[in-house]
Amino acid sequence: MEYKKVAFSFIDIEEYQQDLLIAALGDIGFDTFEDTKTGFDAFIIANQFNETQLVDVLNGFEGELEYTYTVSSIAAQNWNEEWEKNFSPLVINEDCYVRATFHEHQPQYQYEIVIDPKMAFGTGHHQTTTMMMLYILETAIKDKVILDMGAGTGILGILAAKRGAAEIVAIDNDEVCYRSAIENAALNEITNLTSLCGSKETIPAQDFDIILANINRNILLDQIESYAAVLKPNGNIFFSGFYETPDLEMIKAHCLQFNLNYVDHKKIGDWVAAKFVKLN
Repeated sequence: MEYKKVAFSFIDIEEYQQDLLIAALGDIGFDTFEDTKTGFDAFIIANQFNETQLVDVLNGFEGELEYTYTVSSIAAQNWNEEWEKNFSPLVINEDCYVRATFHEHQPQYQYEIVIDPKMAFGTGHHQTTTMMMLYILETAIKDKVILDMGAGTGILGILAAKRGAAEIVAIDNDEVCYRSAIENAALNEITNLTSLCGSKETIPAQDFDIILANINRNILLDQIESYAAVLKPNGNIFFSGFYETPDLEMIKAHCLQFNLNYVDHKKIGDWVAAKFVKLN
């Protein structure tokens, strides 16, 4: 199958900006991305490429990014084989092993998670996912009802299920992510994870013991009120997808309006994950 490659080069781009741009490109059909020294390459099936749509997406970042791009045609190749070359297993906290279907089983780890990303966010390799998994590993999860917002591949909910969660509701507004979470739950023989496609309006009218939200600062600020409405008193909520400065203080201040008290945070590189508890 022939592909088009759009090679982006940036004068300066923050990691969160690249993540947002990649998500927007995914919405118009781009399904593979590779980092380069000056930016990244984005790939799309040739007959799905529409440069007008591409320009519309880029116009949404006007004033934020300085970039150039070139478009070229790519001959057919084995994309699964290329992906396998670049996806390596991951060990988190010495007791959680994340692998793809083509990696060998490693029984020495307490928790083994099999993930087939299919361009959905969340293999554990990104710092934000890693920090959220560390929080799950150190939190009492057994018999808890959990809401996972921006679920991506479903990796956080799958780990929670393996640690004994009673029920997980995983929500993502991307159709690929929604389907990916269903497929990955089945790969891991998880039967108590429900995947829903949507945003804050899709949150079920029920109470949750724990909420996981690995998205980005602006979406979190918009949705925190909705999370607080369904979080039980003394329940924990974990956020990630933002920076320490100025994002963390903005999120702390916003959470106080909804009785969510800051507990602590983790930091890897420029990224932060934070724990809050709902006061009585």
